[in-house]
Amino acid sequence: MYDLPAIEAALNGTLFAGKLHFCPTTRSTNADAMEAARRGAPEGSVFLTDEQTAGRGRGDHGWSSAAGEGLYVSALFRLEITSSRLLPMAAGLAAADAIRTAAGQIVDLRWPNDLLIGERKVGGILVEAHAETSGTVFAVVGVGVNVHQREFPPDLSTPATSLDLAAGKRVSRSALLVVLLKSLEREARGLDAPEAARAIPARMDQASSWVRGRRVEVHGPQACSGVTDGLDELGFLRVRTEKGVVQVRTGGIRAAERD
Repeated sequence: MYDLPAIEAALNGTLFAGKLHFCPTTRSTNADAMEAARRGAPEGSVFLTDEQTAGRGRGDHGWSSAAGEGLYVSALFRLEITSSRLLPMAAGLAAADAIRTAAGQIVDLRWPNDLLIGERKVGGILVEAHAETSGTVFAVVGVGVNVHQREFPPDLSTPATSLDLAAGKRVSRSALLVVLLKSLEREARGLDAPEAARAIPARMDQASSWVRGRRVEVHGPQACSGVTDGLDELGFLRVRTEKGVVQVRTGGIRAAERD
C-alpha cells in the first residue's frame, strides 16, 4: 500500500501539496480528474488509485491496471493553449526522468505516449485537455507504469515488462510517485518559458530511438508506413513515405514488420 502521510510530507512546497486524492479502486483516474476539473478543482489536484477497473490509454485502448501492482495516477494542470500542445512530450520526459531516478532504468520514448525499456512497454501516458473560457485549458496528465507485475495479458500488441523485472529488485511505488509528480511540475512550469518550450522537441529527439531513422507503421487517421524523420516545432512526427513526407498529428506508431 501507499504510505500516504509520507507522500503528502514529501510533496510539501510543490504544486500538489494538500491536493492528493486517493481511492483504493476506481474506474479511471483520468476520468476522475476530468470530472473534478469540470467542477473547478484547483490546479495540482492529483488522483491516485491502487486499482483501475476501466483504465484507458490513447484511442480508448484498455490499460491493464491490476490491484497493487502498478502506479496509476492523474494530475491536473491549467496552461495557456499554446503551451498545452507540448504537454504530452513534456510528460513523457518527466516520466522517463522519474523512472531513471526511482528504478535506475533508461526509458525509450515511443512517440507519442509509450514508455519502453528496451523493446518492452513499461508504461504509457494519456493527456486529455479541455479549453476554458479564460483562454486557458485544463489538462489532465494520466500516467500508468507497471511496477510489480510478473505476468501480463497474452494478447498485448507490444511485449510488456515491469520496473521490478527490469531492475531486478522491488521498486517503491510511493518513491516513484513523488519523483514523478516533482518532474511533472518542473516540466509543466517550464512550458511557460519560451526557450524551454522550444527545446522540448529536441529533447524528445534525444530521448527516443523512434522519432528519427526508424521504419514504422503509423496507425490512426493518418495511417501510412515509412521512415521517421524527426519532430517539428509542435512535436508532430514527420514520416518519409514513398509519396512524400507526412506530418503525423495523431495516432500511434509500431515498428514495421521488415524493420
